[in-house]
Amino acid sequence: MKFLIPELDLTLQPALQAKLDGLAKPPGALGRMEALSLQLGLIQQRLDPCVGRAVLLVFAGDHGLTQEGVSAYPASVTLAMVRSFLAGRASANAFASATDTEIRVIDAGVAADLPAHPNLLAAKIAPGTRNAAREPAMTPAQCAAAVQLGAEIAGAQVALGFELIVLGEMGIGNTASAALLMHRLAPMPLALCVGLGTGHDAAGLARKQAAIARAAARSDAKAPMAVLAEFGGFEIAMMTGALLGAAQARTPVLVDGFIATAAALVAVRLHPAALPYCIFAHCSAEAGHQRMLSAIGAEPLLNLGLRLGEGTGALLCVPLVRAAARMLTDIASLDDVLRGAL
Repeated sequence: MKFLIPELDLTLQPALQAKLDGLAKPPGALGRMEALSLQLGLIQQRLDPCVGRAVLLVFAGDHGLTQEGVSAYPASVTLAMVRSFLAGRASANAFASATDTEIRVIDAGVAADLPAHPNLLAAKIAPGTRNAAREPAMTPAQCAAAVQLGAEIAGAQVALGFELIVLGEMGIGNTASAALLMHRLAPMPLALCVGLGTGHDAAGLARKQAAIARAAARSDAKAPMAVLAEFGGFEIAMMTGALLGAAQARTPVLVDGFIATAAALVAVRLHPAALPYCIFAHCSAEAGHQRMLSAIGAEPLLNLGLRLGEGTGALLCVPLVRAAARMLTDIASLDDVLRGAL
């Protein structure tokens, strides 16, 4: 499996920086938005970047690890939430509507048959992963197929004219899977990687920690694809591929919370050249997310205490990305202002 991800060409950086500094504002007055504007210009290799159409890709999959009680919710909630996305009634739908972002739900490995729907992409590798506390979650072939499919899905969305790919997910038990990926690929002690997930009490957290420890003890995998196969989920593997596919197509990717960042961690460990194509949306309230962001060298745009997933935090950053692009196209230069040439 090969990805031809171009190193970010910095040739245009002086011209972009000069244009930003010459706008009708003090240099640096728009803070991190200026860095984001520069990043978009470098990704698109133009002085007038454009971020119009955005699409949220919600990758959904079930986890065999839920058999160990790692989630406060039953595995059936994955299917229920997929139905909610397709009905337009999930949190992600509300935020997508508010930010003019389209949604596609990808069945990466939901443990149920899903009827056809205009916004559903059928890409099921298997009906859920195996129990990673007892055996590898995926075979190497399944893992590679999921990554490849994710890349193809993102590439197809770019070909349809989407200029921003937003990553989201749904999969009961996937904070446990993400914690294991973080543990091996950050790398970091397991105790710093495991959090409450979606609503555990103290007893539930202890049960989750014990199950994750059993999974970690079962395998000493350290290579990114091996770690992903041992501990990942089909939805995480497809997000990994989607990020790589978007980077290959020179398209910015908005990365959501803890689970999406775990996919980004795998992606950049596989292909470090993919990192400059990533925009990290927010720091979630999930324990370990800030540490994982730091391990990647990422600085998120927002910190709103979110811990839902679905792409909700990333969706809230879509207007910021569009605004950053508009800085280079819509703001007058200081020279024009002073000359009255508006």
